[in-house]
Amino acid sequence: MEHVQVEARPRGREATRARLLAAARALFAEHGYEHVTVRMIAAAAEANLALVGRYFGSKAGLFREVLAEEPTIAPVLDGDRAGLPARLAEYAALRMHADPESRILRSLERSAGDPEIRRLVGERVRTAVIEPLAERLGGPDAMARARLATAVFLGVGALRRNLGPEEPTPADIARLTAAFEACLGDVPPEG
Repeated sequence: MEHVQVEARPRGREATRARLLAAARALFAEHGYEHVTVRMIAAAAEANLALVGRYFGSKAGLFREVLAEEPTIAPVLDGDRAGLPARLAEYAALRMHADPESRILRSLERSAGDPEIRRLVGERVRTAVIEPLAERLGGPDAMARARLATAVFLGVGALRRNLGPEEPTPADIARLTAAFEACLGDVPPEG
């Protein structure tokens, strides 16, 4: 009788947690948040159903972790303050050209109507974009300026999702830089 050696799946808390995250990311992308059950995630990860609750608290907690693993603008914030509008413009221009079919975008689009997802996405935008940007800006109305710049940034992503990726031109980057300069600049008091 021939012995077949089966590759063992990694065990342990971190390995199981990673499998659950990978399974959730794939299932959320394919079906949307509201159509994925904790049971589906556990089965795809070959993990005990109770571990989702133990490691993430809930399906929403698991989705929050999936979002937390997505890239942030933190690297763009590094560097001199004067160059920040240009760095934001270049990053936004890269988003114009990026694949709009990323797994997380598919998941968010399929789940956009879910109130819990809207809350989690809003929390993520606040903590990963608006608050770090406002902290970097400092000064008067930093939160308002950060929200306005974030609206421009998110608008670029929405445009790409609706029209498809486009190669940004130097003129696009120059216009985006001007838009970010206007958003981030201090507005002198009236008087």
